Amino acid sequence: MPQDGLVFDIPAGESTDDGCPPLVREIPYRDPVAAFAPWSGQPFAALLHSAAEAGGRGRWSIVAAEPFRTIEAHGEARGGSVTVDGVAVAGDPFTVLEQQLTAHRLTIPPDLPVPFAGGAVGFLGYELGQVLERLPARHGDDSDLPDMAFGLYDTVIVFDELERRGWILSSGFPEHGPVGRRLRAADRLHRFAERLESAPAALPPPNAATASWRPEIARDDYCRRVEQVLEYIRAGDIFQANFTGRFLADRPGGLSVFDLYRRLLALSPAPFAACLTLPGGAGLASASPERFIRLHADGRMETRPIKGTRPRGADAAEDDALAQELEHSVKDRAENLMITDLLRNDIGRVARIGSVRVPVLCGVERFASVHHLVSVIEGQLKPGLGPVDLLRATFPGGSITGAPKIRAMEIIDELEVSRRGAYCGSVAWIGFDGAMDSSIVIRTLTVTPDRVIAQAGGGIVADSDPGREHDEMMVKIRPQLRALDGGRNGG
Repeated sequence: MPQDGLVFDIPAGESTDDGCPPLVREIPYRDPVAAFAPWSGQPFAALLHSAAEAGGRGRWSIVAAEPFRTIEAHGEARGGSVTVDGVAVAGDPFTVLEQQLTAHRLTIPPDLPVPFAGGAVGFLGYELGQVLERLPARHGDDSDLPDMAFGLYDTVIVFDELERRGWILSSGFPEHGPVGRRLRAADRLHRFAERLESAPAALPPPNAATASWRPEIARDDYCRRVEQVLEYIRAGDIFQANFTGRFLADRPGGLSVFDLYRRLLALSPAPFAACLTLPGGAGLASASPERFIRLHADGRMETRPIKGTRPRGADAAEDDALAQELEHSVKDRAENLMITDLLRNDIGRVARIGSVRVPVLCGVERFASVHHLVSVIEGQLKPGLGPVDLLRATFPGGSITGAPKIRAMEIIDELEVSRRGAYCGSVAWIGFDGAMDSSIVIRTLTVTPDRVIAQAGGGIVADSDPGREHDEMMVKIRPQLRALDGGRNGG
């Protein structure tokens, strides 16, 4: 019988779905952050947290820990390898991820009350786009994080934020065959329940350590580089490019990714928040407001690009005025429309002909610190394709690249001064049944063993003003900076 630690349980490409559904136990609802705490110090622990309601999207929170398999990919700067359980394997990152998901197919009962019953959870870094397209790569890797990291999780905890319910679900993987899987599933479910019940109901305050941020690009230099983007637009190379800059801080001693996530959460709750831990104490603390791609097991898909930003007002009247200003801004609507068209094209590569539609164009949505223009694109995946095919067709998200996409990414590489790493990539769960949901990694702190990285930017179009673009970037990045500097930077 297969045991943990083997790189491949079965030949790549073969499915193990034997019709054995997961075991499910309903549990009392509790704060997902507190529920995640017992595992928060382990590598490859993940909290996908619907920390704010957003038109029905802030509903499901997921705790995933103790994966039975790990997949990591490192770019050319660190050898260009893909590993499964630490062992190098053949294939590009997308292919290896697809093979592992195919090897662990799971039948999900139609009446299961949750969208996710186990599967892959992790992130894809922005530079994985170089696997899919011929793109330049001027910048060395200074983040000490992989370009992709996923765990495969047989046991997960899922909370319904709307109905205040919770469940533990256990599939029994990597065992195969109904008897072996059932025995492992029961044991793992029991162990997770015991550990969850022993966790404290209330958490102590997060580590109060602070640090000083330093911008990697000064304001004048940022504006000069935005002007260079505008020159490319005037020359006809592109219609739009998303330009970003980083702030860096030394990592305070004793500060965990979980501590930093809790501090960011207090400042900027978001529907696609996430806390991901990696080996060596590294990880991501994300307060993303933006969905990348949602795929249902029946092939229905949705993407929701964000383009257009205003700060929240000091009172209700100012808040409404700023939202109205954004809704009627010709510049912001043009920016959103271009990216909506790009994403229609991206998902159209894998959608059934005639299924792609845009039910919402440039709708105003309110988040903790900003207003955004958000559009919705829907479609139906072609038969025979799955979540990794959809990722190949759309990654990285058009809202953080530009249009046309490839030329915009070339200009980004030329004018930005560092790799993006996890930032502008995607945090995702991909179910063993083929369903998926994912975010765009924005409003996020990247935690390395020795420093913390914050990054933000915006879409540059023909009538962008460089100074105002820098101001918008600072509005977006302020909660991330405040999470570590105690409010000294714009707080």
